[in-house]
Amino acid sequence: MAMAPSGGLTTAVCAALGVSRSCVHRHRTRRDAPATVARRRPRPPRALDPQERQAVLDLLREPRFVDLAPAEVYATLLDEGVYHCSIRTMYRLLADHGEIRERRDQLRHPVYKKPELLAQAPNQVWSWDITSAILPRR
Repeated sequence: MAMAPSGGLTTAVCAALGVSRSCVHRHRTRRDAPATVARRRPRPPRALDPQERQAVLDLLREPRFVDLAPAEVYATLLDEGVYHCSIRTMYRLLADHGEIRERRDQLRHPVYKKPELLAQAPNQVWSWDITSAILPRR
């Protein structure tokens, strides 16, 4: 059996196993650390209560606002002298309900299908070859 290097037993074992000493020390520190208790984040004092949140959602779902971005809804309401919440809060409420997306109706483009030339009789399909126009003649 070989003598342990001057660094100690941990250094010798790490060298024999091919493991970094810093990795071992990191795992020991995590193992020996006291367990932390995950605390819930306190509710901010100015957060909207459930009735106010529902009022903002109902407002965003109104027919006149359904196709508008929250920034446009916010600006329109400010022009009318009404303030419910910030633009970011509107986005957050919509995200909580899975409504963050393009709010305008969008056309869906069909999948492009390669045209197929099919002739049932002579002289029905005409096509041309442009390779001779591109390649120089010899």
